[in-house]
Amino acid sequence: MARKKIREYDSKRLLKEHFKRISGRELPIQSAQVTESTDFNELVEREPWLSSSKLVVKPDMLFGKRGKSGLVALNLDLAQVAAFVKERLGKEVTMGGCKGPITTFIVEPFIPHNEEYYLNIVSERLGCSISFSECGGIEIEENWDKVKTIFIPTGVSLTSETCAELVATLPLEIKGEIEEFIKAVYTLFQDLDFTFLEMNPFAIVDGKPYPLDMRGELDDTAAFKNFKKWGSIEFPMPFGRVMSPTESFIHGLDEKTSASLKFTVLNPKGRIWTMVAGGGASVIYADTVGDLGYASELGNYAEYSGAPNEEEVLQYARVVIDCATADPDGQKRALVIGGGIANFTDVAATFNGIIRALKEKESRLKAARMSIYVRRGGPNYQRGLAKMRALGEELGVPIEVYGPEATMTGICKQAIECITAAA
Repeated sequence: MARKKIREYDSKRLLKEHFKRISGRELPIQSAQVTESTDFNELVEREPWLSSSKLVVKPDMLFGKRGKSGLVALNLDLAQVAAFVKERLGKEVTMGGCKGPITTFIVEPFIPHNEEYYLNIVSERLGCSISFSECGGIEIEENWDKVKTIFIPTGVSLTSETCAELVATLPLEIKGEIEEFIKAVYTLFQDLDFTFLEMNPFAIVDGKPYPLDMRGELDDTAAFKNFKKWGSIEFPMPFGRVMSPTESFIHGLDEKTSASLKFTVLNPKGRIWTMVAGGGASVIYADTVGDLGYASELGNYAEYSGAPNEEEVLQYARVVIDCATADPDGQKRALVIGGGIANFTDVAATFNGIIRALKEKESRLKAARMSIYVRRGGPNYQRGLAKMRALGEELGVPIEVYGPEATMTGICKQAIECITAAA
């Protein structure tokens, strides 16, 4: 499972589009998305309610506490919404210690209400937890003792009996409506492969639940079976995280292949760089460098898996090597080409792409005083390692080559010893 956050606009879009299919009832949700490219005249043509309703506008940037931070404007007309957006669009704010520009807003009808409720569903290892409170809104954390939680094991349906604990203290006139709402939302949660869904708050408007604020996360590994249900879904970067051109290039490669290609620059001036096969192995290598006290020297996080072809590996390796050898400063550097023991990836085939990239970048490797440490196992690993050893002799670049007899943590230690050794 890979939990990926989605914008509030998409969370509400999915809820609106599928609630009626699942429950037979319709939710009166209305929302519009505003970005730098939005033409308000065209937007009103698509969403005529914008010109006839009082509105709410707020950033839709995957961060919370917008109300407490003065980033929510209420009871505006469309002209006031446009002015609010214009004043803040592209401006940098700091939220939760992260700084970044506001690029996306959500606009909705202003909904007068008296009571606010809280609903949260989280996917866990053995099932889902469902939390509900009659005291929702911006003070939910101060009233956490009033939140009721139940656990639904995998494969078990949410019935009125199991839901009773959540709604036991509600007034009779809304108890049934909220119970049916929770049951339908839980069914939708599972049907669309949500991993996290939170409404804080939702209100009762004209007798029907209405989510005022909503957060959602999807299991993006379920995209293959949900692409029609999800529609044009976006998985934005976390707030404050902006891709560099090299990261964007790898992201583009990743989207075009059935394999997985991940690359994040942590420290452009770092002296330890990794090109690791396998998601679990990549975490072990990065964590080991950190545990040994050299996290500040770790240049990147990188992972390739799912048997990428030679051309994909070549393009991927070029980017990693270019970043690892940028701006040589005379100090030693290390590149770890590692992985665990592959189950089905042909090690020799993927190494062909890496070897081609290393040959192309020979002069850069030497200028950066790069030493290379290789550790790999799996199908055809002996042939792949033999090619790597021969490459070291051909290029005159230090390449230490190991099979599964060596530990993944061990070659991280060797890379550190390399960069800390006397020049």
